[in-house]
Amino acid sequence: MPKKRSKRYRAAAKLVDDEKIYSLAEAVGTLKKLPVPKFDQSVTVSMHLGVDPRKSDQMVRGTCPLPHGSGKEVKVLVFATGDAAKAAEAAGAEFVGFDDLIEKVKGGFTGFDVAVATPDAMGEVRKLGRQLGPRGLMPNPKTGTVTNDVADAIKAVKAGRVDYKIDRGGTVAVAVGKVSFPEDQLQENAQAIIDSILRAKPASAKGRYVKSTHLAATMSPGFTLDSSSYNAV
Repeated sequence: MPKKRSKRYRAAAKLVDDEKIYSLAEAVGTLKKLPVPKFDQSVTVSMHLGVDPRKSDQMVRGTCPLPHGSGKEVKVLVFATGDAAKAAEAAGAEFVGFDDLIEKVKGGFTGFDVAVATPDAMGEVRKLGRQLGPRGLMPNPKTGTVTNDVADAIKAVKAGRVDYKIDRGGTVAVAVGKVSFPEDQLQENAQAIIDSILRAKPASAKGRYVKSTHLAATMSPGFTLDSSSYNAV
């Protein structure tokens, strides 16, 4: 049975042309004109890629600083002991610890958005693959979340650095801000993510790298973006 849409959504849908291929500027401009719900929606860019995520040499993942932040309060968990733990607390991490946090995460704790670990903590943290892996939260040196400088990592993610990873269906989806952001800020954040994903193209990827690109807010109709120039990169 088709999902019944709200009156607000139906009104918004009338302003979005399902057959049109939008430029990023057009999509953001139209999105800002749509009727909005009573909360500040997140805006997400999704790119469906022509790679096989089952192959390790075609994995697409990376990190990208958003020029204007994400608009989201990021809760950081840090696996560390000693001076590194003290530095993490001073830098504003919400959860800091080692054995206690490992047991807490094993028990199902999910109240955080980013996990950071010192290199010497990773021997035990890797055992949390079942809990952290499916949510894309396993600390990784490539995204700057395995480091001895935990304070710098915490500041970076709280300032708006985001990590991304392709899912099993071949799509990378990243939140680029809130609907309340000015148009130019949303556009610049979205472009930063698109550029980062283009740069992350695996050397082994053949054929069309970007199959489609979409921009959408949490509870609003989405826009198909013009991806024609992305495959020339």
